[in-house]
Amino acid sequence: MSVLVVGSVNADLIVRAPHIPAPGETVLGGDAIALPGGKGANQAVACARAGAHVHFCGAVGHDAFAAIATANLRADGVNLDALHTLDAPTGLALITVSAEGENAITVASGANAHMTPGHLPDLHGTDVLLLQLELPLSVVEAAAQQAKRAGAHVLLNAAPARTLPAELLQHIDTLILNEGELTAVAGAGSTETQARALLSRGPHTVIVTLGGDGSLAVTADGTHQQAALPVNVVDTTGAGDTFCGAFAAALASGQPLPDALRFANVAGALATTQLGAQAAMPTHAEIQAHLST
Repeated sequence: MSVLVVGSVNADLIVRAPHIPAPGETVLGGDAIALPGGKGANQAVACARAGAHVHFCGAVGHDAFAAIATANLRADGVNLDALHTLDAPTGLALITVSAEGENAITVASGANAHMTPGHLPDLHGTDVLLLQLELPLSVVEAAAQQAKRAGAHVLLNAAPARTLPAELLQHIDTLILNEGELTAVAGAGSTETQARALLSRGPHTVIVTLGGDGSLAVTADGTHQQAALPVNVVDTTGAGDTFCGAFAAALASGQPLPDALRFANVAGALATTQLGAQAAMPTHAEIQAHLST
């Protein structure tokens, strides 16, 4: 079964520093490195490494950053027939990583912001559609609607956090958020209460990633709590994207929800053990090796 990822693609400019700067503060860091990134591309790479057949729809510019941004998509065999080159700069993410592995990110959207519904490919034949919120909302809504009509399972990672239109939620099968995004979308309350409030708005499953505490999936039939895999955290950049891509791959392979949740949890944890987003994403074999321990 195939997964179509419609989303952003960036080049990540990363600097390690003793701590993330406070407003008005200058911090001296190490050497900057440029790596492929963007939530859409990250999730596509994670999904491909987790064993799925992946297509990607997105946009880059006519500049040197385009080759950096798409390097791993090409290396990991992602189909790029729906990658567009537009008259706008390739997206950039400016990332500071602290000594504790936490990060602060500023995104210059570039070509991603120039995507329109007209750039979407034919979604018939797509089994799983994976979306995020770094493209214009009109593109996300059109993709969800078209995929739903085509009979695909629609996954939305509601990141970065923003208000979600009621009509968009009606076309989502599985909604994935972290705790901050959950509060931004659902308001105050316990995690399960917030998730169930979102269930009433359309999705069949709401998954909340909990960092070091694992993840929680909530459906009309009950909840599934999955503990995190203990690891030595180096950099959390891309861990959430890895979770989403791995979950989509597990879903496309026919795994039931509890198994898919555990598979994605392991992948997300392994992604924190190295510097960078895509560079740290594990392969299917690496995920399986930790599932069997």
